[in-house]
Amino acid sequence: MKAQQAAMPRIPLGSVLRRYFCDYLVSQRDLSPRTIESYRDTFRLLLKFLECRSRIKPDLVCVDDLDAPQVLRFLDDLERGRGNVARTRNARLVAIRSFLRYAAVDDPLLLPIAQRVLAIPTKRFERACVGYLTREQIQAVIDSPNASTFSGQRDRVLLMLLYNTGARVSELAALRIQDVSLESRMSVHVRGKGRKNRSIPLWRKTVKLLRCWLRQLHGEPDSPLLPNSRGNPMTRSGITQRLRLAVKRAASEHAALRSAHISPHTIRHTTAMHLLQSGVDLSVIAMWLGHETTQTTHQYLDADLELKKQALARLEPPRVRRSRRSSGNGIVQFLKDL
Repeated sequence: MKAQQAAMPRIPLGSVLRRYFCDYLVSQRDLSPRTIESYRDTFRLLLKFLECRSRIKPDLVCVDDLDAPQVLRFLDDLERGRGNVARTRNARLVAIRSFLRYAAVDDPLLLPIAQRVLAIPTKRFERACVGYLTREQIQAVIDSPNASTFSGQRDRVLLMLLYNTGARVSELAALRIQDVSLESRMSVHVRGKGRKNRSIPLWRKTVKLLRCWLRQLHGEPDSPLLPNSRGNPMTRSGITQRLRLAVKRAASEHAALRSAHISPHTIRHTTAMHLLQSGVDLSVIAMWLGHETTQTTHQYLDADLELKKQALARLEPPRVRRSRRSSGNGIVQFLKDL
């Protein structure tokens, strides 16, 4: 083993990482900017971890420093030190695996290190029940911003679009004025995850809000539909903060909102659940939300307790007869009767 470690090449991480991002991810695979940002953040965290825990300066890190024990310590630090959930841990592991797979093809001498990291399993996790708002609660949240101010009007448009479209927060932040069609089609064009674009129809109430809003913006077609105070597109954290403020105001009417943790993704779940409860087919909901397959959309079926109650009501319960006490062996007979 020591002989193998001694023969292992000391290849600087920086040069391989630059080729990986610029030549492989951007030029060859043409991945989306959000995927590249996620991979970038993984290596920023990893380099920071190596500097703090192993005292290795980022510019001095070599590819062989990313061996399986080191990667496992990094993943453990993400969960215990940063409080990341298993889903985030798995996403970071995927980025590291992808890089080492590329590095091993680039230099086969790195294959032993890559194979041991590739053997690290992703962590299983429990899927939480889908949280969503009632129709009364979402209406209170949408009505809560102060419509007499510029930011209040923008927030109403923001919340109405979140609920109407069920869009991801990143999709909403990326919307431009030209993405909205308010004439015959009355729809919004969303650039989805994995470059899957889709058009979503709008309610007349949403169209009315948007028309008033666009008259105030006076922006160019490629200007952001939901600008911040500096005229730039709102960030994901900015949208989350404005939603949190709206929920806080709406909580004065709906006490259940005071203790609820509501994120933009909760509104997305709310849209899906309300479509399902209105009798919309799962395949249509999957297209509406931009899901790759209906398997992801099935979580809403599982979360709809009322739908399950209706199904149970159609099923006649079995007759229960009183069982007689058996005179057989106590514990053996008990196990048989279970």
